[in-house]
Amino acid sequence: MRQDRFVARHAEEWDAFERWLDAREASPRRARASRRSWDGLPDEDLPSRYRRLCQQLALARRRGYSPQVTARLQGLMQRGHNLLYRPPPPPWRRALEFLLADFPRLVRAQRGCLWASLALFAAPMVLLFVLVQVWPELAYSVLSPEQLAEMESMYDPARAERAFARDGQSDMQMFGYYVWNNVSIGFRTFASGLLAGVGTIFVLLFNGTFFGVIAGHLQAIGHGGPFWRFVVGHSAPELTAIVIAGAGGLRLGLALVAPGRLRRVDALVEAGREGGRLCLGILAMLVFAAFVEAFWSSTGAIPDPLRFGVGGGLWLLVLLWLWRGGRGRSHAG
Repeated sequence: MRQDRFVARHAEEWDAFERWLDAREASPRRARASRRSWDGLPDEDLPSRYRRLCQQLALARRRGYSPQVTARLQGLMQRGHNLLYRPPPPPWRRALEFLLADFPRLVRAQRGCLWASLALFAAPMVLLFVLVQVWPELAYSVLSPEQLAEMESMYDPARAERAFARDGQSDMQMFGYYVWNNVSIGFRTFASGLLAGVGTIFVLLFNGTFFGVIAGHLQAIGHGGPFWRFVVGHSAPELTAIVIAGAGGLRLGLALVAPGRLRRVDALVEAGREGGRLCLGILAMLVFAAFVEAFWSSTGAIPDPLRFGVGGGLWLLVLLWLWRGGRGRSHAG
């Protein structure tokens, strides 16, 4: 076959392969993870396309085609080899990439359910906090006198410094307790979505109501200072994780109630797969919140400006992470 006919027959294929390389080379993780097409070139077809390119290079050399043709094919073959056979990154790097980029993108993909979860959790919390300031007796209609008395004792300004003073061994014990408590709340919030979403709605409303009444009652009786000093440090990762878990649970419920064009079982499997990945990030957030709660929030010697400054900084970092994390590194190439 003449060289010009050979080049004309395969030039479009070479151009598509080169564009795919240009789009993927900057991010090996993206090349391994993506299953989308680029200019009609599906990622799963790349191994066969690469083998065909190697055959075309061998033909060009055997037929004595010009150095320009063989050099281009050699360059494409080498770039393809480097990309397709590059060793995977170490597990720690994949975990870091997931937390910094993949997880925030996954959270933003649940935008509708995320806003619904936030409303279900935050609306009763804020509303009841305000109502308890106006009608303090309302707290006793929601929680028992024993529960409120326990909270009053824990956050009594006269005893708060002694109550939160613990040794290192007690901090470790409380860290384990906080991990268990936080993770159990997050798991219940997510998994109860299997009850057609009703379970997640109930858990979000219940937790929002509980937190709102407790905060409102302690503020109304003058115990707000110790309470806010304790919760401000770990509130950002903990409350945000609960809202994200709620979004995952609502997504499960929608898959059962409104699967769309998919079969109900297929929609549930897809939602469960996304929810499982969400739970990995939620777990990391809740463990971090437990660490802050055990080793920072309970330290009475920290000055208030530093305590509230760190708490505000964590809120800013968490929101920026979820809003901006992974932008500019999409699979679109």
